[in-house]
Amino acid sequence: MTPWVLPAPAKLNLLLRITGRRADGYHELQTLFQLLDHGDTLSFTPRDDGAVTLSPALDGVSAEENLIVRAARLLQHETGCRAGVDILLDKRLPLGGGLGGGSSDAATTLVALDRLWQLDLGHERLAALGLGLGADVPVFVRGDSAWAEGVGERLIPVALAERWFVVVHPGVAVSTAAVFGHPGLTRDSTAISMRLALDGATPETVWRNDCESVVRALYPEVDRALAWLSRHGDALLTGTGACVFCPVADEASADAVIADAPDGWQIFKARGAARSPLHRALEIISA
Repeated sequence: MTPWVLPAPAKLNLLLRITGRRADGYHELQTLFQLLDHGDTLSFTPRDDGAVTLSPALDGVSAEENLIVRAARLLQHETGCRAGVDILLDKRLPLGGGLGGGSSDAATTLVALDRLWQLDLGHERLAALGLGLGADVPVFVRGDSAWAEGVGERLIPVALAERWFVVVHPGVAVSTAAVFGHPGLTRDSTAISMRLALDGATPETVWRNDCESVVRALYPEVDRALAWLSRHGDALLTGTGACVFCPVADEASADAVIADAPDGWQIFKARGAARSPLHRALEIISA
């Protein structure tokens, strides 16, 4: 069988407000997910012996820890499916970058194998399963940019402008656990309405990331990247970082920013996606 080659798109958090901390240690938040037309690529080839293989291996991540393998085995466990799969990963998104790379890879695996193995669980069931792998997995499974609350699992699809963005990875990996466990993290932001967020109030009141001050203090390279990118627009941290981004007027403006970038950073341009590239690719396969 010809392998299925499918994208695992990145996301940006256009805002991230932490409104509280639950008894179980998880944080209540509000965020606005913007999907991008840039990300990893996975190739799936079915096999009939139940084995799940992934190549190449990621440095520092065992097969048992990798969300791609865990997603495939979760589907086998939940459905009793005896099929297997060989998965090839073209990893473009940095680890610890705040772009949702691992979660998106897991979501693409769930959605792809649901079809490839003819399980027909559907997006709602897959999203519920994916939540056990990571809070960001459901938004990638459903395939829409979205307003999110709770730990990020309560999603409302939203239509966002397909703007161009410049994204900078300053070459460090941020520990999400270190950020959320930091005593200086803001945990009491006032909750806002989705309408206020979508109407675009001033950056000082709405368009902010409550993790930013902690990340800038812990990671000087992120601080430097934000300071540099702020010369070109309204720069912001995505997720817990390390990536920072800013919207630009058009692709030519993105190219101009990239041409001005210091050496040593990974920097790319991407366009916001009204609908996930994964779901568009599956429509083509199914046609």
